Amino acid sequence: MRPEPAGVPGPAGGDEPVFGDERVYGDGPAGRGSGAEALPYRVVATDLDGTLLRTDLTFSLRTRQALKLATGAGARHLVVTGRPASSCRPFLLDLGYDGLAVCGQGAQLYDATTGRLLMTASLGRGPALALVAAVERELGPLELGVVTAAPENRCVSTAGFFTPPPPGSETVTDRALLWAEPIEKVLMRHRELPDRAVAETAGRLAGDAMTVVHSQAGMVELLPAGTTKAAGLAAAAELLGFTAADTIAFGDMPNDLPMLDWAGHGVAMAGGHPELLAAADETAPGNDADGVAVVLERVFGAACGDGPGTGPAVLPHPRGAGPRGAAGHRPGGSPAPVDRADGTAGPPEPVPPGPGQPLSS
Repeated sequence: MRPEPAGVPGPAGGDEPVFGDERVYGDGPAGRGSGAEALPYRVVATDLDGTLLRTDLTFSLRTRQALKLATGAGARHLVVTGRPASSCRPFLLDLGYDGLAVCGQGAQLYDATTGRLLMTASLGRGPALALVAAVERELGPLELGVVTAAPENRCVSTAGFFTPPPPGSETVTDRALLWAEPIEKVLMRHRELPDRAVAETAGRLAGDAMTVVHSQAGMVELLPAGTTKAAGLAAAAELLGFTAADTIAFGDMPNDLPMLDWAGHGVAMAGGHPELLAAADETAPGNDADGVAVVLERVFGAACGDGPGTGPAVLPHPRGAGPRGAAGHRPGGSPAPVDRADGTAGPPEPVPPGPGQPLSS
């Protein structure tokens, strides 16, 4: 996932090249020699959906103020999301966000200041189609979607994938139309089986050829090999001049696991997926309870001499020791438990993105 010069081919099996840029990015607060060495963390890496965004896909005033507290202290806020850059752009504009963002589950480095993609990876259509067919031979028919390759990143899906289809997406009745253009990811869900069954089967069949992640309830993603939020974050770190130890990261779903494992300190959102809750260093209140803000106020309020901040207490626990009540999760803060221990719960419908915005957490 290391950034390459313009014109260098993307990951094996991909259809599209990687984009490059000559711009230097190490001059901000997280750059080397910036004088921010005394900060507890130089980088705040946050997922969007289910983490920084509330269920209504807005940023609370408290969250905005906490991010300003962190950046005012000299830290850098780095968005790390499954959404492609085209879907992130309105949210980044709303935040007044500048500089790099890691998008597309780590497949894209996006410069929000210039609106340019510095790095992107596409997924080979032939291998992806073959893997989908293999999964269906074992599990039965899947509802499918694809996100087309950058820069458009359109969402095209079968009629049963979203109910109702989100604005701006395209629904097809002929599944062959899903594969008409170069793609960046494939979206899979089963009508009856839990997401875990789809993810485990696809991961076993894919091996090292492709990456499989569970990004939100009712959605399992198939990505180019080596694509993770950790890989994208490491690529950003190389450009910006920070390390894993410099980073505090926030997330809510299994696709955030690599990022939280990579970071010096990983924070899971209350109501997040049990796997993430078990792996994180601490659990913050949920996204609708300003969980990111609660932690940032504590960490950067103390760094600024303003005290630990106010709000609900954070629930620390060692990595590998999941907190009580982690048997189910509420993606995006909404009550939709899936993947029960007995495997009997079918998946809920995927949560549609904001108006005209494809995918995902």
